[in-house]
Amino acid sequence: MSEVNWHEEVLKRKDDLLNDLRGLLKIESVLDEENASDQAPFGTGVREALDYMLALGDRDGYRTKDVKHVSGHLEFGQGEELIGILCHVDVVPAGNGWTTPAFEPDLRDGKLFARGAIDDKGPTIASYWAMNIVKELYPSLSKRVRMIIGTDEESSWRCVDTYFKHEEMPSMGFAPDAVFPIIHAEKGIADFEWIFPVNEGDEKDIILSSFHSGQRLNMVPDYAKAVCKSDENTLFQMKQSFEQFLAQHDLEGQASVETELSLEVHGISVHGSAPEEGINAAFRLAQFLESQELDQNGKAYIEFITTWLVDDSRGERLGVSFEDEITGPLTMNAGTFTYRYSEGGQIGINLRYPVTCQFEDVQKLFEKVTDPLALTMNVLDHMTPHHVPKDHQLIQKLQQVYEKQMGEKADLLSIGGGTYARSLEAGVAFGALFKGKPQLAHQKDEYVEMDDLLKAAAIYAEAIYELAK
Repeated sequence: MSEVNWHEEVLKRKDDLLNDLRGLLKIESVLDEENASDQAPFGTGVREALDYMLALGDRDGYRTKDVKHVSGHLEFGQGEELIGILCHVDVVPAGNGWTTPAFEPDLRDGKLFARGAIDDKGPTIASYWAMNIVKELYPSLSKRVRMIIGTDEESSWRCVDTYFKHEEMPSMGFAPDAVFPIIHAEKGIADFEWIFPVNEGDEKDIILSSFHSGQRLNMVPDYAKAVCKSDENTLFQMKQSFEQFLAQHDLEGQASVETELSLEVHGISVHGSAPEEGINAAFRLAQFLESQELDQNGKAYIEFITTWLVDDSRGERLGVSFEDEITGPLTMNAGTFTYRYSEGGQIGINLRYPVTCQFEDVQKLFEKVTDPLALTMNVLDHMTPHHVPKDHQLIQKLQQVYEKQMGEKADLLSIGGGTYARSLEAGVAFGALFKGKPQLAHQKDEYVEMDDLLKAAAIYAEAIYELAK
């Protein structure tokens, strides 16, 4: 057989690929646990999207399997070794402000607009049609190729956790759910909270009644509010001081006095993997409150924030500023803050640490600071780092394919985020977004450029062939 022009093979099937993609994008596959059931553990829309992909597999002659209605797979080929392609069909909610409805795919100016177009339904269908092409042109591969379909990637990954309890682990594979060229290393990610006790002690003139900021651990909080109690004169003086503080630091916020004093600060939210790029509203509000004569518990809570956390996204003051050449520095995002005078406080942290670092070492260093303060640390979620060495055959083959089709070097990348690739023992994230293109996942008017998606499908097809031949 003469050498295949993979891009031409994709273009021959462009209309079928687009039709299958439109069908998948129309399904509102958003996590809906309120209406979950045994038949649809993550909601009916998510189950419908899983069934849609399994039905495509049945239509096109794959061996298909539903695993507990939370995941599934489509497989072709024969042999002992298994190559995995890890995709997901759940999406985040649409949100507001779309030009056209989020679940009515709209193709305009070469871009297909819909929720999930780039994360991850577009890349899933591109990978599926790449498999179709390889299956048709090379029916006698020496390895099996399996698309594994997840349905809870945007939440807590219960789909792949369940899947790999029951099914075979591929020897290697990729997740088309990030950027090209190749992401071969992902930091460890831990979500935890520090719990502050309520202690009895001398009270000062000002009671910190409450302090609240942030909704998600992996986002920099863009709003913080505190409520204070004291005599009327003290509260009015505090209000004046706060307004001066806002002006001095060029911050947006407001203060109001009724029977209590309410203080509000607005910041700038960014993703928790790069907290230094935002303005943490809780930090700024804490910096003001530190200058006030607060009650003992309120003072302890605020001083912990200002002493150990403010503007230190690398954890230097806590002694955890680990860094390596593979994934870069440790980052800490203080994402949620809750304090009530009679109940104590909480601070929630999203920690991302390098592949050569041990989470247990980080915990021990934290305890040097937190144990004397009687703070409790609750780990809410933890994913260990993931790294595939650059000389692994998976990396070598994907680099070869990318460089051949794109005519440029396939650099190896590392990220602070987490992709499904880390569910595989030897897995990398591989596309489908090309360098220089905007990151529109989770945003309004999410789209995929159809020319780019077809280009990605051609890369995936040759990659599947090279890995499985």
